[in-house]
Amino acid sequence: MTMNPLLRWTYLTFGWLMVAIGAVGVVLPGLPTTPFLIVAAWCFARSSERFERYLLDHAHFGPVLRAWREKGAIPKRAKILSVSMMSVSFPLFLLTAHPSFILAALVAGFMLAGAAYVLSRPTAA
Repeated sequence: MTMNPLLRWTYLTFGWLMVAIGAVGVVLPGLPTTPFLIVAAWCFARSSERFERYLLDHAHFGPVLRAWREKGAIPKRAKILSVSMMSVSFPLFLLTAHPSFILAALVAGFMLAGAAYVLSRPTAA
C-alpha cells in the first residue's frame, strides 16, 4: 500500500516535532522525554523506517521505546520518578496557584488517574 505523500510528510513533520519537544525534555526538569519519543516512533513507523529504526536502536532511549512497544512496559525508575513528581507537583500547585476547590479536585483527579495508569503498566527490566 502506497501512502499519500502529504500524509507521509505530515507524520514525518509531527514525528520530528515530537523529537524536538523530547529533546527539550532532556534538559528541562518537569518536561518528560519518553512520551514524546513514543509518539515520534509511532509517527516514524508510518513515515520513515530509517528514523523509526534510529529511535528504536538509540543507545539510551531505544530500550525504553522497545519495552513500551512490545509490552506497554515502563521502567521501575521512570514509574518512581513519575509518581514522585506528581506527588510533589500537586502541593506546589495548591500553594502557588490557590485554585478553587473544583479546579484542585480536577487536577488531583487527573494526577491520580495518571499515577494509576503508570503504576498499572508492566515494569520493564
